[in-house]
Amino acid sequence: MKLSERLHAAEDKVEGSSGPGVGIGPSSPASPKPTFAESTLQAMPFPAAKTGSAVKSQTSVKLSDVPDSPKLRAQQPVDAFAALKQRAATALFERLGARFNDSSVSERELRSTAREELIRIIDAEQVPLSADERTRLVADVADDVLGYGPLQRLLDDPEVTEIMVNRMDQIYVERKGKLILTDSGFSSEDHLRRVIERIVSKVGRRIDESSPLVDARLEDGSRVNAVIPPLAVGGSSLTIRKFSKIPLTIRNLIDFGTLTPEMAELLNACVKAKLNIIVSGGTGTGKTTLLNVLSSFIPEDNRIVTIEDAVELQIQQQHVVRLESRPPNTEGKGAVTIRELLRNSLRMRPDRIVVGEVRGGESLDMLQAMNTGHDGSLSTVHSNSPRDAVARLETLVLMAGMDLPLRAIREQIASAVNLIIQISRLRDGTRRITHVTEVQGMEGDIVTLQDAFVFDYSAGVDAHGRFLGRPVPTGIRPRFIDRFEDLGIHVSPGVFAAPLASATAART
Repeated sequence: MKLSERLHAAEDKVEGSSGPGVGIGPSSPASPKPTFAESTLQAMPFPAAKTGSAVKSQTSVKLSDVPDSPKLRAQQPVDAFAALKQRAATALFERLGARFNDSSVSERELRSTAREELIRIIDAEQVPLSADERTRLVADVADDVLGYGPLQRLLDDPEVTEIMVNRMDQIYVERKGKLILTDSGFSSEDHLRRVIERIVSKVGRRIDESSPLVDARLEDGSRVNAVIPPLAVGGSSLTIRKFSKIPLTIRNLIDFGTLTPEMAELLNACVKAKLNIIVSGGTGTGKTTLLNVLSSFIPEDNRIVTIEDAVELQIQQQHVVRLESRPPNTEGKGAVTIRELLRNSLRMRPDRIVVGEVRGGESLDMLQAMNTGHDGSLSTVHSNSPRDAVARLETLVLMAGMDLPLRAIREQIASAVNLIIQISRLRDGTRRITHVTEVQGMEGDIVTLQDAFVFDYSAGVDAHGRFLGRPVPTGIRPRFIDRFEDLGIHVSPGVFAAPLASATAART
């Protein structure tokens, strides 16, 4: 017998009994208090009946009030199971409501207790369920009450790298660089809003009509962006960029084809030699992931200060101070910007300053820090090529409002930044480093750049459309190699040895 048939059979059985309500049928006349079922089903909408092209509005009714017909029976299975889930959730809140807000109870203990209570509640419903159905029901209710509803299983899926909720009934995910529409969805706009508020409240942020967009993060560091009406016209929107629970290593990036062993050796030496490095790329290309990997090369005895809008970096060293900007409060006051944190970090005796991303006037302060003894700083910027990264830094410095001449800004960039690493997401969904470029200095009014590695597009693609190329050395030895020798850092001569065919094609 199907689940829907068993649910309706159980409902018919309970409705015909005169004993105390078990949470499915209507309340007994002798009972002054309605059961969970009655209070839940009264608020549960059923599919509207259609007459010609006109559609009647939905009405809120009890399950026992719905006339029995084969057609309507076919429409009710999802509603019946949803009603069972709602009753279980309501009962769980009544039994454990106080414990949900008890800070002394750990998350694991709360989940364990909740699951035990859910099993008792489901047993009391006396609905025949298979083992798989019971497991699914317990998991769904636990996700709604303790987790993030339909998003929870997507967050637990290691193959999902990004979750995009366009509206309450449309959720896309990114798997292996490709966007896929899922069959998951929220029961209503209110359900989606509750999940959004649960996320942002945990990091001390707020979202409402006066502040309808917010950046936040989950417990594991995954980045969250939420936009609600009136800015989001079609309903609340939620984007979650997941972070791996186990931070990626340089070996992982080599296995993925993001970079080569020779390139990894060079980048390791650059970080240890305290070169100032900018990671450049578009949205979702893996800039923060690469920044995490680069930071893993920093020696353990260095003091690191990280500055971010929302904490995302997964620095593995012990001596780390993490700073996070703060938005204004309801009165429009109390905001602390990246620029203020960057200025303050200079008084914290940092060996390394790592800025999650420069997107405004703080770029001027970062360049000044790089030029005043704080070598080995790392940051990211949005741009499409190393040359574009220089132009974007110029624009960001102008946003500081200092009215500096363009040549002075370019001289600051040329003297502060040593290396630009360009990472891109190719059309096959893979993320590859396409340029490792040295900033050599100034020639006239132009910042001069020289590629050390470039991606070899000439290798073509395989039968599945995946690029066969890889980053190859250009054969040109960067000038900063002399600095390595002074510091006793050794780089294999073969790192810069370029195959003639690959190098010629890449340079073209």
